[in-house]
Amino acid sequence: MGAGRCDAEAIETSEDAKMNHASTAPQHSRYFVPQPRAWPFVLTLGLFLTIVGVGAWLENRDTLHHLPIYAGVAIAFALIFIWFRGVVRESEAGLYNAQVDRTYRWAMSWFIFSEVMFFGGFFGALFYTRVLSVPWLSGEGYRFFTGAVLWPHFTAGWPSNGPAHVGGSFEAMYPWGLPAINTVLLIASSFTVTIAHHALKADRRGRCIAFMLLTIALGATFLGLQAHEYIHAYTEQHLTLHSGVYGSTFFMLTGFHGLHVTLGTLMLIIITLRLFLGHFKPDRHFGFEGVAWYWHFVDVVWILLFTFVYVL
Repeated sequence: MGAGRCDAEAIETSEDAKMNHASTAPQHSRYFVPQPRAWPFVLTLGLFLTIVGVGAWLENRDTLHHLPIYAGVAIAFALIFIWFRGVVRESEAGLYNAQVDRTYRWAMSWFIFSEVMFFGGFFGALFYTRVLSVPWLSGEGYRFFTGAVLWPHFTAGWPSNGPAHVGGSFEAMYPWGLPAINTVLLIASSFTVTIAHHALKADRRGRCIAFMLLTIALGATFLGLQAHEYIHAYTEQHLTLHSGVYGSTFFMLTGFHGLHVTLGTLMLIIITLRLFLGHFKPDRHFGFEGVAWYWHFVDVVWILLFTFVYVL
């Protein structure tokens, strides 16, 4: 009886010790779930105000409708800063385990995939226009009556200012000037950000920061040259968004890509500032890797864009 009671007490004491150990175990050993916050709803409000303001301005062209646009953009940027600051603090506090890291990697992968589909739609529109619509309007093949009925005197050719020359006269973009230089700049930036990544993994922070600064400089130079190219296109070549289907597809593709380069450059700047603050470890730095993935994606899109929009 006494021995049995002692064994039972020992087992009970052992179970209590396990429970106490589990309750005092570090939280990062579990999947981290943040406390509920109102940030998603406030961010949605900011985006809603922006969309409503843009719609009202397009309808009335009244400066009064700029107010919801400014308010919505201010709310969105403030919330993004606050939200991301919280994520950085959680990461640096060691609250994220390997499973959380995999979650972020999958999320970034799907985000980049959505961006691939986004640009795929514009490249598809360019393909449809050049390969199908323009020949059909000129009456090519079994589409003879399409051309005869819609635009009898339309002649297929690229770049096109549209049937009846609705886009006016303009000069097409020459690929072997600033566009070729920008291609070299972005390809070089892919190499510099990769070198920075390897330096971080080797715990050579100074080298990593130096090549990140070089990558930022290459991205900023790209944006400056593209802005110069746009000014030249509008003022000297008379190439605008209204210059037929060529002008619209050119500015939609290059414009959205420029927006992505701008966002990517901002991301590189933030990551570099975090490197200065001592963030990221050689074996734990997905924030850095995610931005590098995005930058490589931007570079690949530009190579395709340079090939199919400027060269071909």
